[in-house]
Amino acid sequence: MRRFAEKRLLVATHNAGKLAEMRALLAPYGVEAVGAAEAGLDEPAETEDSFVGNARIKARAAVTATGLPALADDSGICVDALDGAPGVHTADWAETGQGRDFSVAMARTWERLEAANAPQPRRAQFRCTLVLMWPDGHDEVFEGVLPGQVVWPPRGAEGHGYDPIFMPDGHQQTLAEMSAEQKNSLSHRALAVNRMIGACFA
Repeated sequence: MRRFAEKRLLVATHNAGKLAEMRALLAPYGVEAVGAAEAGLDEPAETEDSFVGNARIKARAAVTATGLPALADDSGICVDALDGAPGVHTADWAETGQGRDFSVAMARTWERLEAANAPQPRRAQFRCTLVLMWPDGHDEVFEGVLPGQVVWPPRGAEGHGYDPIFMPDGHQQTLAEMSAEQKNSLSHRALAVNRMIGACFA
């Protein structure tokens, strides 16, 4: 496992919510997280059928463009009764032609569960795969899984993506009803980041 000794890290995302989460999680270690938009990076095509494959595409593109070490994630919600969908296509389900609208994605997910007459509780997992890549091409991979269930109607105004319809196991609130601090303590991304920090930063 390689230690991270650099002071700047390119976080290969255009998602402001993900970048804010990552900044908060990495700040105690003196690492400056630079976002892909700040660096003027385009989003590469995600052509793999796995979270780790797509994360590697994003990390490699960021490293190549900036010369900085890069951290990329691919994450999504995997719904048991939908055979793991939307999975790697989580963001695609939010595409409207006028940009991404996750209210559309959440409604689509629930409609498919209803059409399948899926039994309650409607089990799902948020999954996050992180790839930390250095300019020499070396990378380390970390995963986090948050089990829970899909609920309806959407609840809460915090968070982003599918947070309003996901209730983690052991909780009576959706991720979107939790404070940022509470979510960051248990989210799939936090689990993956904490594993990375323990291995490469702490």
